[in-house]
Order: sequence, then C-alpha cells, then structure tokens
Amino acid sequence: MAKAIFVGGTGSNVGKSWMATALCRLLARRGMRVAPFKAQNMSNNSYPCREGGEIGRSQVAQAEACGLEPSVLMNPVLLKPSGDSRSQVIVHGKVWRTIHARDYYEHTPFLRREALKAYAALASGCDIVVMEGAGSVAEINLWGRDFTNLSLAHEVEARGLLVADIERGGVFASLLGTLDLLPPEYRALIRTFAVNRFRGDRSLFADGVSILEQRSGLPCLGVFPFEPNLNLDAEDSLARSSDASASPPGGEIAIIRFPRISNTTDFALLPNAVWLERPSKSPFRFVILPGTKATIPDLDWLRQSGLAAWIVDQHRSGATVIGICGGYQMLGETIADPQGSDGAAGFVQGLGLLPVHTEMEPDKITRTRMARTPAGTRFSAYEIHMGRTRLLRPAPPFACLEDGAPEGVALDRVAGTYLHGALECPGVVAELFGFRPGVDPKDRHYDALADWLERYCSAPVLSGLVD
Repeated sequence: MAKAIFVGGTGSNVGKSWMATALCRLLARRGMRVAPFKAQNMSNNSYPCREGGEIGRSQVAQAEACGLEPSVLMNPVLLKPSGDSRSQVIVHGKVWRTIHARDYYEHTPFLRREALKAYAALASGCDIVVMEGAGSVAEINLWGRDFTNLSLAHEVEARGLLVADIERGGVFASLLGTLDLLPPEYRALIRTFAVNRFRGDRSLFADGVSILEQRSGLPCLGVFPFEPNLNLDAEDSLARSSDASASPPGGEIAIIRFPRISNTTDFALLPNAVWLERPSKSPFRFVILPGTKATIPDLDWLRQSGLAAWIVDQHRSGATVIGICGGYQMLGETIADPQGSDGAAGFVQGLGLLPVHTEMEPDKITRTRMARTPAGTRFSAYEIHMGRTRLLRPAPPFACLEDGAPEGVALDRVAGTYLHGALECPGVVAELFGFRPGVDPKDRHYDALADWLERYCSAPVLSGLVD
C-alpha cells in the first residue's frame, strides 16, 4: 500500500491546492509514482475524465502535475452547488442525487465508504498518495461526519502537513489554535507546518518560526513567499467586478457572472475581461454568457437584474454575443424542463438570439471532444451538461467535431456552443476576439511550482514527511 501525505489547512484558501500540486510535481520529478486524492470536493469547476465521469479541476491539475490521466478515483465525491442550499452530489464521477445541505450528513457513512474504496484502488498502484483536505482541519462541529480531513487521514495512516496563510494576519493563532483543538490521535498525524504567502524579506520572520516551532513542537517545512506569476486552474469562481474604462487586450469583453456560474476556467486566457453582475453603461465589443449549474434559475436572474435586456441591446448596437453550455441554452428561443431536471419543471422563453430549442433531461452528458473551427483551428474541449439543444432552422455551426458532426451555432454575431475549453485555445481566442494571448504551457507552471517548493522548504523536514 502506498504512503499517504495529507495536506490540510488552518482555513479555506490558505494554499492547500498549491502545496498539494507542488508536492505532486516534485515527487513525480524524483521518479516516484504519485497520485492526488481529495475525498470530497465542492466546486462547479469540473472536468470529464476520459474513463467517464467528472471530478474537480484542482484534482485534474494535480493529476497533470503527476503526469497522470485524471481519474474519478482521485475525487470520488464532488458537490456541485445549485443554489437554495442544494447541491448535486457526484459519486465516482456520476450524478448520485441532488440533496439539501441539512440532509447531506445523513449520507456521510455511505459516502465515506465509497471514498475509502476509491482511495484503496488508487493507492494500490502508487508509491505515494497526496491527499488534500478541505477548509479547516479543526471544524470541531463536523467531527464524526467529515470524511475529507483528519478522520480519513487517520484511517489511512497519513503524515500531515498543516498550511497557514500569513497574508491574512493571525498566523500564530491560526496555527497554534488549530493544533490545540485537535484530539491526540489527530494531533499526532501532523508532522510539520508551512507558512504560506509571505511578502517581503523572509528573514524578518525567523523569530516567528522559532516561536511556532517551540510552541507547537513541530519543525517548520518553510516560509513560502507570495508568488503572483504562478497560475493553477481555479477550484471555483473568485472573479471580481472590474472597471470597464481601461481596454487592454480583452478589456472590451464582458463576462456575465451568474450566481451559479460554472467552469470559469474557460476564461483563463481573458484576464482583462470585465465581469458583470448588473448592466453597464459602457459598450462592449463582446459579451459572454458562461456555463451555469442551473440554467433556468440563472436566466430568471438575468431578467430580474436587467442584464437580459442589456445583452440584447448590446447585440443590436454591434456587439458579438457568445454563450457556452448553459449560456448557449439561454441564447435560444425556448427551454423546456418537463421533469424538473434543472429545478422546477416548466417552459421558458430564452433570449431569442439563436434559432435553437433546448430540452432538459435527467441524464448528464460528460465527455471529452476534439473539434475544429470553420477557419480550421483544431482544439480539445469537453462537455458537461444536462439537456440537448436542436436547431429550429438551418444555421452554420460553431465548430465541427472530429467525426465531422456540426456542433453549436454561429449566426449574425451570436455564437453558442457546449464545448467548454474552446476559449482555452489561443487560436480560437485569436479567431473570435482578434488578439492572440501569450500562454505558458501548463507543464512550465507545474515545474515552477515544484521549484518554488524545493527552493523554500527545509530539505530534512520534507524528507521526514515523504520518506
């Protein structure tokens, strides 16, 4: 059985995914068979594995860092929030059911068993499994029900790394307070801690490290500097509204930030785009409707916010409108949901910008694709959606799939597609928006992340964690 390293945090967004990905890449470069694992993830940014089924994007990035094909074993339980305190629960890559938050913990014994099955299958082919926790490891109100953090780490005898974010302030209280809250059996798992996102001269915190080591009785893995030039796929949307006055490449592009937005990784090559939650007085050359976890509820929000009319007005004024997945469905004439797959059963009018009709279905489509634009740019993509869309009258496609079948619609400055990832291709971005983004290969980012870990860690402490 493989060794397990558990990467936990003092809170959310302290850098657990960064540290886990860095460990994956560094250990893989050293010739170890390493794989990532997160028992339960909560994210609407997901990706379909070639074997079938979907997992969170952070585990996809970690698999890539390991040089592995992503697998549903790496993220056996995925929660996809759909609003109103409800989430779609994905188990082993497939939709299990949609449940209310207050009912979720009734099912954790079953979900824990499924997570352990996945871990055992994954670990059987590895030297090391890098396990990522969720939130804080000291959510004491969840002990007995949580199967993502130290209870699972304890069961598989993992060695623990505790990550804290000094940029937030309060690093002493967060680290020492977290350790103090842990029961002895969980406390014994933690072998070291890391101070993440330090800005400035790291030597100025030398006395802080000494205090933390003395009070915790643990060695410090390292004080890791804030590194703005490294990028990983986002686990979920942290996009912020921005000022539309400046127009660098991409600054004439507006992206609608739906309440239930999904797969924001589609826009990694458009960092200067303006995210909107309400109508803007500024004109745009392009308006993008992204994916959403709940098409009909977010279409209702679009109308209530005034953005639906604003999008139509932008198109009349000369803007190109692009819809991806749920955004594509909204651009059509009508959407039917006879079985309530997207929420309440019903029939609604779309924005009427494309001659298509969508019917929601309970079975989710998850698959990878290869496609080619009409201009000849070849790109890889993926589909994750419930519902099928059909043309109401002939229209040219957005792209052609590798089997020659047409996909999506592109007509009169309006384009719709189910192909997530199309806008992650620089050639497609150049065709649609008229500029070619500069892109570093992902492998370069993974190597830079491993270099970051290796440069600033204590080699003996890392060896004690790994060996």
